[in-house]
Amino acid sequence: MYISQERVHFGSVDYSVKLYESLTGLAEELQAIAAISKVVVFTEKKIANIYGNELKQELEKSKLAYSFIILKGGERNKHIDRLKAIYNQLIDENVDRKSLVLAFGGGVVGDFAGYVAASYLRGVRFIQVPTTLLACVDSSVGGKVAVNVDRGKNMVGAFHQPSLVYAPLNTLETLPRREWRCGLAEVIKHSLLQGGEFFAKIQNFTKNDFQAKSELVEYSIRESVKFKASIVEQDEKESGIRSVLNLGHTLGHAIESFTHYKKYSHGEAVAIGLVTALLLSQQVYALQPEILKSVFSIYQAIDMPYKEEIAAEELIMHMKHDKKTQNAVIRFVLLQELGKPTWNNEMQDEVLQKLIEKHWELEVKDYT
Repeated sequence: MYISQERVHFGSVDYSVKLYESLTGLAEELQAIAAISKVVVFTEKKIANIYGNELKQELEKSKLAYSFIILKGGERNKHIDRLKAIYNQLIDENVDRKSLVLAFGGGVVGDFAGYVAASYLRGVRFIQVPTTLLACVDSSVGGKVAVNVDRGKNMVGAFHQPSLVYAPLNTLETLPRREWRCGLAEVIKHSLLQGGEFFAKIQNFTKNDFQAKSELVEYSIRESVKFKASIVEQDEKESGIRSVLNLGHTLGHAIESFTHYKKYSHGEAVAIGLVTALLLSQQVYALQPEILKSVFSIYQAIDMPYKEEIAAEELIMHMKHDKKTQNAVIRFVLLQELGKPTWNNEMQDEVLQKLIEKHWELEVKDYT
């Protein structure tokens, strides 16, 4: 059943982000996209085992030719080395420029399949069918697609907007709690950037909301999509205001990279990075400490990690490879106040080292 939709539009780009209760309805959405010669589904084995038959039923109903490419899960498998075999497979299957790539899974699948769609035959159409909360609220919207290289995450990528984002919320029902936290980290980030009612409402999150039919979850998805769409519409290529969406990501990506994507999910690493960004915001802009106190309260309610003990020097070295770094100077997104972000804040290594060391000494009990 159809729930709601948001529109993303700028220049010649115009597409919908639609929330559905399940995959029922996807066939009609596919039929509404003009002249598809074939649908190539990218997904992970775990997702295919749970929802593959349901997806195949919709593909059969659409009367379109289709094939599946099953990927290994995890951030480590979103690597540039995986591309060669995929391109050869697409050529062997005679995938042409009227074909459609369907990314069915979380952010890793969406990023990887989206990059394949952006680069194969200089670009074919694709749609996002996100199956995780993180993908629903963040990676499926906005057209940023990428793969990882040995030196960093998402260092090779493109801007390639989907023709549609179709979010079947029933797929959230099988998410482990860690995946819920992963998505909620991005929800918290969006609420800090937007402020107002959004930030006020997420103060009510508890582990009881780790379910697809939670009204607060549905509200958070709609608000996150609406907020992100409003930013993307102003700045598709991240030359300005879109950079604010990287709040918490500078340190977060460094933690992921340093731990080889094994210890933390993306959202958990971002959650730790958000704390660093808020501490820096207090130092640079005198951000009210009550904001961090509120964030810690949410973290405590949902068992979100808030710190690590990796040597600051090691993380600074990894941050030097961040996309926002220029002339070896690390740049952070900070908050002047709730709902008022600022970007391109240059941070000297010595300042960061002291701040990160201070972060690692924090105790939640001191803030709650």
